[in-house]
Amino acid sequence: MKDLDFLKSAVGQAKKSVEKGGFPAGAIVVKDGEIVSKGISIGFLLHDPTSHAETASIREACKNLRTTNLNGVALYASLQPCLMCFSVANWAGVSRIVYGCNKTEEMVKKNYYEGRTDIEEVNEQNNRKIELLYIPDFEKEMLDLINKWEISNK
Repeated sequence: MKDLDFLKSAVGQAKKSVEKGGFPAGAIVVKDGEIVSKGISIGFLLHDPTSHAETASIREACKNLRTTNLNGVALYASLQPCLMCFSVANWAGVSRIVYGCNKTEEMVKKNYYEGRTDIEEVNEQNNRKIELLYIPDFEKEMLDLINKWEISNK
């Protein structure tokens, strides 16, 4: 499988998250070309502010691989990770993050992100760098999914 295929799977997780009553974000963790975990964003349902899709998939990957060191794995996220999820990926040793939709000013205004923090800037300041790759192929689909979610949650 290639980056686009894995990213499509992360977008599928975002749709699953919405179906389960969560926020439209999804993520998967891939090691050696195989999906080792999946995550959805149902923190509101779990009463857990840390249960974002990326963090959930990293937790599951660590559990499945019986390690806290995810060096060599890739995290595929439907949306650009927030600062918390980026930090979790960094502490877990994730080598690569591929995401399909940039955060927008509107998302920040609606508190979908903690603020305008630029994870690329943070990454440059960190001792260990994560390869960050934005692939916009699913951006419109994700923005449409967020819009649909907003309408159904009014």
